[in-house]
Amino acid sequence: MKTFVKIFLLFIIFISCSKKEKDWVAIGDSITYLNDHQDETGNRIKKGYLTRVTDKLPLVEAVNKGYNGWTAIQIADKISQLNLSKADVYSVFLGTNDWWHANPIGTFDDYKHGTGNQTFFGAYRTITETLKEINPDAKIILITPMQRGDFVYIADMNNNAYGSYKAKAGQTLEQFADAVMTISKNENFEVLDLFHAPELAVENMVKFKRLKDPETGLYKNYPYPQYIDIPFNPATDEYPYPVEAIDATYDGLHPSDKGYEVIAQLLIQVLDK
Repeated sequence: MKTFVKIFLLFIIFISCSKKEKDWVAIGDSITYLNDHQDETGNRIKKGYLTRVTDKLPLVEAVNKGYNGWTAIQIADKISQLNLSKADVYSVFLGTNDWWHANPIGTFDDYKHGTGNQTFFGAYRTITETLKEINPDAKIILITPMQRGDFVYIADMNNNAYGSYKAKAGQTLEQFADAVMTISKNENFEVLDLFHAPELAVENMVKFKRLKDPETGLYKNYPYPQYIDIPFNPATDEYPYPVEAIDATYDGLHPSDKGYEVIAQLLIQVLDK
């Protein structure tokens, strides 16, 4: 009996030691960057999606390669300077800034033929080819941009933008999400479609936007879509998203703890595969 117990314990130790840590490099914009910079959110978040994933999957070691405000085109242009390490898994979470800066989406032919970084499709080809060169055996996960409400930067209200409920320069944010889906399908990459996640729909970005009633001049809480046509003046108005307005985001664009938890849980399902 003692011999059996010893063999069983040795087997358990062997199994435990054989579990290998997985390196995960997360490439993205401010939504990824803020995981390690909670102070830049006005301390409105406690954990980003990277930390939430590694808390649940302790054998995953995350490297944050999020760049505040960057587009896929910027990432592609500077990818040789980013010191990307060899990893078991890469995730690419971009697109919302390309939409806002009116970067052309291009076509899948730009991706297929590697026409350069002048389009969103072309930039993604540069990014994915670089990752394949670093580690041909790595798993690549593409993450679509999520929907967004009206964004107002908590540290500078002059930095604001309307939400994804209407087009910018003739392009919708959903078209950028669809581009990511097209690339993942043709490359057989794993994909996480946040744009169509019900919990992250535009009506769930914030509970309300606090604005002055144009008729009375008094502040009023306007839920989506009522706030769309109500003017906001960053020079004279109060910050429109008090703490009680926080829902899936804390500022109309960047996830709150609630939003990051949704992203983390969906990503864990993909990583668990």
